[in-house]
Amino acid sequence: MPKIKTSRVVYPDGWELIEPTIRELDAKMREAENDPHDGKRKCEALWPIFRISHQRSRYIYDLYYRRKEISKELYDFCLDQGYADRNLIAKWKKPGYERLCCLRCIQTRDHNFATTCVCRVPKHLREEQVIECVHCGCRGCASGD
Repeated sequence: MPKIKTSRVVYPDGWELIEPTIRELDAKMREAENDPHDGKRKCEALWPIFRISHQRSRYIYDLYYRRKEISKELYDFCLDQGYADRNLIAKWKKPGYERLCCLRCIQTRDHNFATTCVCRVPKHLREEQVIECVHCGCRGCASGD
């Protein structure tokens, strides 16, 4: 007789410390996904989802790398379960990308003239006062700001 596989997830030690915040961000994500986007441009409807995803990844990154409040096991568990974006966190660890908002802003294939997004330009070099990234709604994520 074959073994029955269960989908029970074994949470590592320390999960109870971050669980309320993760659940709260998941609830916000569900609200953002179900929010009507009448009167918004197609790209503007996705901005809240990008912001919440960034916030959740930054929360886990700060707990592990800055405050050192969670274990390596819990950090890997969060990455494996999709609670944080592994590639975005890898960029945050590199110099010059500490404040990166999303990975689409540095992909040259998504922009004119094979450059990066306008939100990556430092504020003192911009001609316009207020700009917003077309991809995620960021108003500036250059490290020199």
